[in-house]
Amino acid sequence: MTVYLVGAGPGDPGLLTIRGAQLLSEAQVVVHDRLSAIELLSMAPAHAELIDVGKAPDHHRMTQDRINELLVERGLAGQNVVRLKGGDPFVFARGSEEAAALEEAGVSYEVVPGITSALAVPAYGGIPVTQRFSSTSFTVVTGHEDPASGEGTVDWDAIAHTGGTLVILMGVHRWPAIAQRLLASGLSPDTPAAAVRWGTRPNQSAVRATLATLADQPLKSPSVIVVGTVAGEHLDWFTSRPLFSKKIVVTRARAQSSTLVERLRALGADVVEAPMIAIADPPDGGASLVSALENLADFEWLVFTSANAVHRFFVHVADARRLAGLKVAAVGPATASALAQYRVLADLEAKEFGAEGLVDSFPQAPSASPPLGPPPSLSSSSSPRPVGEPRALWVRGLQARSILAEGLEAKGWIVSEAVVYQNEVVQPDEAALEAIEQADAICFTASSTVTNFCDVVGSDRVPPVVVSIGPQTSETARSLGVNVDVQADPHSIDGVVQATLGALVDVKND
Repeated sequence: MTVYLVGAGPGDPGLLTIRGAQLLSEAQVVVHDRLSAIELLSMAPAHAELIDVGKAPDHHRMTQDRINELLVERGLAGQNVVRLKGGDPFVFARGSEEAAALEEAGVSYEVVPGITSALAVPAYGGIPVTQRFSSTSFTVVTGHEDPASGEGTVDWDAIAHTGGTLVILMGVHRWPAIAQRLLASGLSPDTPAAAVRWGTRPNQSAVRATLATLADQPLKSPSVIVVGTVAGEHLDWFTSRPLFSKKIVVTRARAQSSTLVERLRALGADVVEAPMIAIADPPDGGASLVSALENLADFEWLVFTSANAVHRFFVHVADARRLAGLKVAAVGPATASALAQYRVLADLEAKEFGAEGLVDSFPQAPSASPPLGPPPSLSSSSSPRPVGEPRALWVRGLQARSILAEGLEAKGWIVSEAVVYQNEVVQPDEAALEAIEQADAICFTASSTVTNFCDVVGSDRVPPVVVSIGPQTSETARSLGVNVDVQADPHSIDGVVQATLGALVDVKND
């Protein structure tokens, strides 16, 4: 097997390379540092071992020599190892030392470059490192040299006379001395200078000053310092996004949350993924679905009330032609969209989201002849549906409300059910609980997420702004003493995003 030295980029998980994402998804072991975005770790398989070797100033969770030994040990053990390093492994990082240790031990390795903070952080801070009319070059230098070098080996006098833009990484601790060296080398005290902290992340902040005054500002690590004419630019595209710095909790199951999370992050939000449910196999192991698939000819309608049900159903249906002759109903746009992924267009989509809306939209059953009988037995011995007998198969989750079956039966349909999944409660870890305490808003996308949150986290720890996807979720929240500030309209992920945007932008602008 191979040890992969993967550049994680400067923080924004979207800046990970495609190669890096592929390797993470296949990793058996992930060795990561403190500057690797926590969101990236969720890309690793559930069974992968995560080893935190993060190093902070004056605090090393694991020495570099021990990290080298660890990589060699796991590589020799035949494991597929991803060493996830902030930025680029070979740009002022110790990736070359790790590669040399692997080389010496005869362990196969590969270096996967990452986007360096030297370029990405200034860009996210609204600072171009070059400009055609003012800065035609840039120099990247470390402010944190090997302690054994004494005063250091960087020739600051030569750098000062190079011209162009100066980008300094890991230089906060030594900045006052560096600034004095640059001033002594002839740079003007009025030269623009800026420090961008936690660049590319939702908690990014920037300080703009001059070479002479930047040291007077409250600088903190990790920051990228930029010196030069370009440091005076304010091309502020990142922090001007409407939800920038707003911390929003998403309670949806992780397998479902990607669209909502991506939409909120694109608007600048700091998203806390705290799934309150996980999608698991049904108690019968899928027996009712298998029986239903053997008896599809018994039914006139196939009814789906969630995207999860659609995906679980089609795991067992490789060829959509098996649905020939069946009409298909979807509870809303998300479910209809899930069906479309399998080249199935819903014949009926509820006009109003929710089980009640689907019942209202569903046609009355035709007059039955012969008289209606009990629902068919879902077994291989069942006979084909008698002509005129109006039957519907509801593909659902275990916890789905019975209102749909009751409503369709009231319209004359004989309803059979195939349970294809169940929701399980998820216990958030300590980091998620701490983030929830600091959040500005929370999005509830199903009644079960509200119930589980109140049971596991507590209704007294709900963030200030509550966004609900629809009436049933809102009703559940209020019954548990949770005030709903805004309800999505339409009752969809798009609606949740717009409702969240409206609520928090209004708060931000007050």
